[in-house]
Amino acid sequence: MPEYVTVERRGDIAVITLDNPPVNAFSLHLREPLNAELVKLRDDASVAAIVIACAGRTFVSGADITEFGTSRSGQSPNLIDICAMIETLGKPVVAAIHGTAFGGGLELAMACHYRVADPKSLLGLPEVKLGLLPGAGGTVRLPRLVPAEKALAMITSGNPIGAVEAKTEGLVDAISEGNLVDSAVAFAKSRIGEKPVAVREREARVSGGSYGALDGLIEEVTKKARGLEAPVAAANAVRNALRMPFDAALKAERETFLRLVAGDQSRAQRHIFFAEREAQKVPGIGKDVTPRPIRKAGVIGAGTMGGGIAMALANGGIAVTVLEMSQAALDKGFGVIDKNYAASVSRGSLTEAKKAERMGRLSGALDYAALADCDLIIEAVFEEMSVKKDVFGKLDKIARPGAILATNTSYLDVNEIAASTSRPQDVVGLHFFSPANVMKLLEIVRGEKTAPDVIATSLALSRQIGKVAVVAGVCHGFIGNRMLAARSAEGEALMLEGALPAQIDKVFTDFGWPMGPFAMSDLAGLDIGWRNRKALGKTSAIADAVCEAGRYGQKTGKGWYRYDGRKAEIDPEITALIEAESKKAGVTRRAVSDEEITERTMYPLVNEGAKILEEKIAARPSDIDLAYINGYGFPVGKGGPMFWADLVGLKKIVAALDKWHDKTGRDVFRVSPLLRRLAETGGSFSARPA
Repeated sequence: MPEYVTVERRGDIAVITLDNPPVNAFSLHLREPLNAELVKLRDDASVAAIVIACAGRTFVSGADITEFGTSRSGQSPNLIDICAMIETLGKPVVAAIHGTAFGGGLELAMACHYRVADPKSLLGLPEVKLGLLPGAGGTVRLPRLVPAEKALAMITSGNPIGAVEAKTEGLVDAISEGNLVDSAVAFAKSRIGEKPVAVREREARVSGGSYGALDGLIEEVTKKARGLEAPVAAANAVRNALRMPFDAALKAERETFLRLVAGDQSRAQRHIFFAEREAQKVPGIGKDVTPRPIRKAGVIGAGTMGGGIAMALANGGIAVTVLEMSQAALDKGFGVIDKNYAASVSRGSLTEAKKAERMGRLSGALDYAALADCDLIIEAVFEEMSVKKDVFGKLDKIARPGAILATNTSYLDVNEIAASTSRPQDVVGLHFFSPANVMKLLEIVRGEKTAPDVIATSLALSRQIGKVAVVAGVCHGFIGNRMLAARSAEGEALMLEGALPAQIDKVFTDFGWPMGPFAMSDLAGLDIGWRNRKALGKTSAIADAVCEAGRYGQKTGKGWYRYDGRKAEIDPEITALIEAESKKAGVTRRAVSDEEITERTMYPLVNEGAKILEEKIAARPSDIDLAYINGYGFPVGKGGPMFWADLVGLKKIVAALDKWHDKTGRDVFRVSPLLRRLAETGGSFSARPA
């Protein structure tokens, strides 16, 4: 049996070491022996003070999430019990923090009388990112250690702070300058003989103040939550900590935690948490596959996408050469990059020194020969197969052996692109999302001949540059854009039959999407889709008519809406244009319900996801969910389209798709065999083995 808890005596100081690899999660099998040792040390008169430390690379990183929603989560001794015991031990207890003290780990540390931290450690309460709030006193103790506004910001954002800031704010009592445990022991010795003051007794920090400013901040949190329950609940819990007795606030916090943990939103957000870890497990890519080193990268194209990719790589510490065909284009691209970094400096999210460091990693070139020593080359040129193949033909001649050649295509056949080289094993799709320096998703497209170590390298690169990676197979549009096409397929028909862009957009924003499809099209530019349709020989009566009227979206002041700056307003001209197209098509307009819009847009999205799983374009349903949460704005509180489908009920979705297929005969409503089978057998996407 592993020893999860050990005790070492250093004179009259007892050092408790917790050891629950890999991240010292606060599981029941750790809580039980810790509680037992604390009882022994409480009753041992020869022990004058206690230090709680952790083995491995981190302090307690949080609760064991796998226990949430099970009987083990609240099974005694739970974290609340242990924190209460520590507070009342009657002898100083010091937390020695290194790595991360997150969630339950920070709650444990705050129950201690003092905290000594390694200077590189991070402290935070990230529960809100799992659809929860701290459940063992975090919202009640943190405002007694740091200013209420700081506590509110930390708890409602879930973002951690560093040890030095924590010391300034009052969360940490001392920063270790050498061996952490030695420093904590020395600190404990210095407090022997003093009556330890529990955090719960620091009422002066939370009483007698004016909370008008805090109420304003809570209102801001509520507005920004966009339907998510946890940030609002967490903000109200902080308010409770300031206005209620400690034990009453603690009870209210626990009741709210239990309500949230049983709810669909938290289940959805915990699903995404595990999905991100599962996505790194790619069939055929074992731990024995060694990634290739990426020291220098090349990016072809300094436009919006190329510049964003270059920034993402530079942000991750990689030297980048950006290739353009003219000095003017190169200068323009670097000017935009500099402006983007300057905006980050003005917001305070980047220092001037960091900006200079990142700009220093970027260099420009006008000749392919400048890319000859790159370990990775990513093209971000026009989305046309002939252009892509021409670029890869040139790269095949100049790139060094073993260099990874990546295409940023959104739709095109990666196998055909790879075939234009003599090294298809080195070719991969790296589909970034615009703006590439901001958007989290990186769709890694695995070609038929892509080498395993190229996929392993792409996954390692995604982690280095802070992206969430999902591996996809080759098909038109891969995972995300293929499903997006299915979601958008009924847009024209819905408008012809009686819906208007504003109604459809409202259905989407009410659902939780950040923007509706028509507002998003106006932002991106309607001429892009129009140009693509013409290149493919396709038409869209209403959308084409809008573009033929010179309405390209926000950049022309008119699109599906008319614009006053960035403010969208319903335009009677669009209503008249749509009604005219309905008349021309011989369609009698009718009232279209919001429910119908959902059935004809969201359900095909799920159905296409099921087809993608059948074709093994995606390895698992959670990969699809991860892509849609991080790349397309699917509301995180619904867990992604496949998880959401389970919540809605697969039988209900199949029945609606069958109804619309019978009415229209359109393939977008043809039910996937996988979806039908799961519906008939009572199965679900979220229950499928990873």
